[in-house]
Amino acid sequence: MKWRLMAAFIAVTLLMLLVQDVPLSRYLRTVERDRIITSLERDAFVLAGRSEEALESAIADDDSGLAALARTYRDSGGARVVIVNTAGTAIATSDDDQSSIGNDYASRPEITGALGGQIMSGSRYSDTLQVQLLYVTVPVFSGDEVYGAVRLTYPEQVVDDAVNDQIRMLGIVALTTVLLAGIVGYIFSTSVTRRLKLLKDATERLSSGDLSARADESSGAPELRSLSRSFNIMAERLDTLLQEQRRFAADASHQLRTPLTALRLKLERAGSLVSTDPAGAAVRLAAAEAEADRLGTIVEGLLLLSRTEGRSTTLVTVDLAEIARERVEQWQALAQESAVTIRYDGPLTASISAVSTAAEQILDNYVDNALSVSPGNTTIIVRVTTKVPAARVDRPGRHHGPALPVTVTVQLEVLDEGPGLNVEDCSRAFDRFWRARSDSAGSGLGLAIVAQLAKASRATVALVPRGTGGLAASATFTAARPAREGATERAEPQGLRDGSGHR
Repeated sequence: MKWRLMAAFIAVTLLMLLVQDVPLSRYLRTVERDRIITSLERDAFVLAGRSEEALESAIADDDSGLAALARTYRDSGGARVVIVNTAGTAIATSDDDQSSIGNDYASRPEITGALGGQIMSGSRYSDTLQVQLLYVTVPVFSGDEVYGAVRLTYPEQVVDDAVNDQIRMLGIVALTTVLLAGIVGYIFSTSVTRRLKLLKDATERLSSGDLSARADESSGAPELRSLSRSFNIMAERLDTLLQEQRRFAADASHQLRTPLTALRLKLERAGSLVSTDPAGAAVRLAAAEAEADRLGTIVEGLLLLSRTEGRSTTLVTVDLAEIARERVEQWQALAQESAVTIRYDGPLTASISAVSTAAEQILDNYVDNALSVSPGNTTIIVRVTTKVPAARVDRPGRHHGPALPVTVTVQLEVLDEGPGLNVEDCSRAFDRFWRARSDSAGSGLGLAIVAQLAKASRATVALVPRGTGGLAASATFTAARPAREGATERAEPQGLRDGSGHR
């Protein structure tokens, strides 16, 4: 990849140079040609001015002076000079042997045009010299009359040589640019491929089983940093899933070993008593059935806990007050069998953000635990309250700047009058398989599932001993939105409504 990037840099640079230098070389040729023609026209007019007197008087003795003038110009500028009279006959040239003096130049189109009073310039092929020539021919005026013409010719190869010198300079610049592009491409491609190689090494370490492999997110191009972050999120997610899988397997093997052993012993004992003590065998079978039910409860709890852990969840808006009233109504029959009163205490509505069904499962676990420990003739209260940070409350008449966003929370509480727990046990109650007593019913997974559901819902849970006895089991959710625009939902003062609508 490094070499491909370098080749791409160089190819783009070459393309840009070609697009720029080809038109530029043509432009330079045109500019150089125009420059020489302009210079020749200027010099031709100077020579015409000096030749005017000699041509006007037609003094033959001045021809040698014109020839010397033509040679002097040739030596300084390099152009060939031919001076003709009105008949088109050469009276002076810049040639050393002056053999062309007396030749008839009237057939040359540039001479004919100049003797007609025009300034002639251009290029043509010289059959005599076998080269392409640039020429400039100007008339020699005296007043309004033309007494002759001055022609300057210049080899076009000189123009080509001058342009080629400039093109060679452009080529050197272009070559330098290509080399610099190659160096920059090498540095850039090395930087990019080095980051990609580090990411590849991290991927290979992760694939070989090193779950601690992470990519560097602190350097490199923004796209590479983003890719590294995505890789690290994936690696963290994979590490979490594998740890949860191992923990699940360890928990399952540990917790299922005891009931499976007990079930096997009870079945073996029942089998040995079938022929001698049918009643005893029936008792053992009933105990085995209860142990199987407990085993099923543990398996279901483990599966539910596994489904709730490490999963990306979507929060939805639900009405916690409505859910609490419905669940209290559903638990009424079981509570009456235990001679326990259960009631709802809270507002009519309280919208929260939570995982779907999380509020119902948390509330059912709390109520189930409360019923299991509540003695007869006691009350279980399911309470919902909305809490607003005190900093949001403004004093009347005081002007404040723009209100800072605050987090409004909604708390669900289940208050019982059972034996309760001490502070240490309350802090351990949400651990997996923890039970207050080893002989108590249950799998020890209920509160662990509650904690996991609350974590997925961005909520917090707690158990707090009540001063009058019993426990206060709570879950605090984030409110979905304020009750109305510009105001914040607050808990009702002067008591809260219960499920029947009374305060």
